[in-house]
Amino acid sequence: MLEKIFENTLWNSRFIIILAVVFGLIGAVILFIVASYDVYETAKFVINTYMTHAHPENFHEDVVGGIIGAVDLYLIGVVMLLFSFGLYELFISEIDAAKDSNGQENQLLAIHSLDQLKVKISKVIVMVLVVGFFQKVGHTNYVGALDLLYLAFSITAVSVGLYFLSKVGKAH
Repeated sequence: MLEKIFENTLWNSRFIIILAVVFGLIGAVILFIVASYDVYETAKFVINTYMTHAHPENFHEDVVGGIIGAVDLYLIGVVMLLFSFGLYELFISEIDAAKDSNGQENQLLAIHSLDQLKVKISKVIVMVLVVGFFQKVGHTNYVGALDLLYLAFSITAVSVGLYFLSKVGKAH
């Protein structure tokens, strides 16, 4: 009797995951709102610049930086969504709304193990890092041939990393 009560309590304790799911979703929504506001502000800056015919010195860098920053926030929001969906599916229940009319599960969000969740989240995190790298490269001043060589090596390293990342989880 005591064992059954303990096991039921232990099994039902998995519902604490709801906190991580709900607050992960709230975090994703906040990130999407902030990123959208950043895109709006960048668009307003571009329109005002062209309307007044005043082109600041770093106009293109500011515009690209604003957009890339927003993409970065969107990607982190996607990580939060994947995290929330994955935890919910792993610990609580399958998401019935994610199935099509034939009962087939949407493969984009299908997560059946912690390893699958880890792979999906890690791929998006790597993309966040690549976007951050791209943003930093855009704001760097190159003063010599050695700087350009370092840039070429870093772009090669990112490309090789993305190539191998694309191979993760696929059959050989």
